[in-house]
Amino acid sequence: MRSLVGLLCGVVFGLGLIIAQMTNPAKVIGFLDILNGWDPSLAFVMGGGLVVFGVGFIMLKGRKNSFLGASVRLPTASQIDAPLVLGAVLFGAGWGLSGLCPGPALAALTIGGSPAFTFVVAMVVGMFLHQLYQRQIR
Repeated sequence: MRSLVGLLCGVVFGLGLIIAQMTNPAKVIGFLDILNGWDPSLAFVMGGGLVVFGVGFIMLKGRKNSFLGASVRLPTASQIDAPLVLGAVLFGAGWGLSGLCPGPALAALTIGGSPAFTFVVAMVVGMFLHQLYQRQIR
């Protein structure tokens, strides 16, 4: 049952990204470029996502288990450290340069196009290199 709910949520999320044009790099770059013909439409998409997240977070706060019985482990870290800042900078730079971020890039694979494929390959390579780095420092 849990896998079915996960699949359904993923499909709804992916369709939402496609319908909202978050999978269109030109649309995303138009949103990020505030000095040259800014397109604010994606702010509504992000705002809607924040509302859904906020309601879900409030519903889970204080619970030990999710509605499907999985344990709930909310983040406890509250400090801003170098890995967080570096990760945010890399994420923002990648988003600004390519017009894609991980979720929309995966959804864009379903509608084709080499930019999404190239982005996902680079993302997987980056994840692999990060795992290697983490093993080295431990």
